[in-house]
Amino acid sequence: MDAFFASVEQRDHPELRGKPIAVGGSSKRGVVAAASYEARKYGVRSAMASVTAARLCPPLIFVKHRFDVYHEVSNQIRAIFEEYTDLVEPLSLDEAFLDITDNKKGMKSATMVAEEIRKRIFEETQLTASAGVSYNKFLAKIASDINKPNGIKVITPDEAISFIETLPIEKFFGVGKVTAARMHKMGIKTGADLKQLTKLEMGQRFGKVGRYYYKIVRGEDQREVNPNRVRKSIGAERTFSEDLTTKESMMERLEYIGEKVFRYMEKHDNFGRTITLKMRTPDFQIVSRSKTFNSEIKDWDAFISVVRELLNDNWTNDLAVRLLGVSASNLMREQKGEGVQLEFDFEGEEK
Repeated sequence: MDAFFASVEQRDHPELRGKPIAVGGSSKRGVVAAASYEARKYGVRSAMASVTAARLCPPLIFVKHRFDVYHEVSNQIRAIFEEYTDLVEPLSLDEAFLDITDNKKGMKSATMVAEEIRKRIFEETQLTASAGVSYNKFLAKIASDINKPNGIKVITPDEAISFIETLPIEKFFGVGKVTAARMHKMGIKTGADLKQLTKLEMGQRFGKVGRYYYKIVRGEDQREVNPNRVRKSIGAERTFSEDLTTKESMMERLEYIGEKVFRYMEKHDNFGRTITLKMRTPDFQIVSRSKTFNSEIKDWDAFISVVRELLNDNWTNDLAVRLLGVSASNLMREQKGEGVQLEFDFEGEEK
C-alpha cells in the first residue's frame, strides 16, 4: 500500500488531502509512524522523531493514529488477495507476498493479476497500492518499491541479472542502513560490486547472512510464500513523553506493558520460554536483557517477577529511559511449527 496509515487518514478526512501529514505524536518525544507523500517531499520519513519532522516540514500536520481502522482496511485488502490465491504471506498490515502461479482465477499473466488486484483495492477502499512482479520474493519485493506510488514494476527472468547488477546496494531487500554503510566503506556500491566477492569472502565479511547475499545477487531466492509463517515473538513497547528515572516508575509501566503481552499469550494459548526486557536511553542506546527457562511461563505472577528481576539486575542510579518494552519468545507454537497471528500493535506515544 502507498503511505498506508497516512493515506487512510487523508481518505477519511478530506481536509487533509494534498497536505503534508504525519501519523504519530507531535510532542518532543513523538515518533512519525507514517508520512504522506506531500510530507516525504520535505524529507519526512517513518520512525523519524516528530521534532525533526516538524523542523524539516513547517506546515506538517500531525494526526493521531487509529490502528483499529488500519486493521479493518488491512483485512479488506487481505480478503481481496484471497480471492486470487490462498498463498498469501503478510509482511505487515500493508504489505504481503502472493504466489499466484496457480491462481484461483486461472489467469495466465502475473502482471494482469497484479493490475486487477490493484484496481480492486482502489474500487473497494479508495486507496492506491503498488505491486512488484517477478519470479522470486527478493525481486518482487524490490520491484514493489520502484514505481511508487500507484505503480507496478515487472522484472522478468531475462532482466533479473542486469537489474540486480545496477541496483544500489542500499536498495537490496535484507541489507539495512548499517550494513549498507559498511559495504560502501568496502567499495561495494552496487550489485555488480557485491557479486565480485566469492562465497567464502561473503561468509568471512558478513557471517551467515553472507550466504544469502551470495545467492540474491545472482537472482537466486528459493523461499516459498508461506501463509502460515510462524511468529517468533510476542511483545509490546511504549515511548514516554518524559524520561523515567526511578525504578518504581519503570516497574509501574512495565506491569502495564507486560500485562498486555501476557494476556495476548493467554488468549492465544501461546506462551514463551524466553522473556526479554528492552530499554532505550535518552541518547537512543538500546539495552536488551533476556532470561530463558526450560518450560513456558504460563503464570502471570511468575511472568512479571521475571520482568521485575531483569529490571533489578540491570538497574543503576543513573539509569534513565525513554522507552520500555517486554516480549516473549521461544513460543510454544513456534516449537510445534504452528502459525499464529502475525500482528500485535501496541506501540506509540504516551501522553
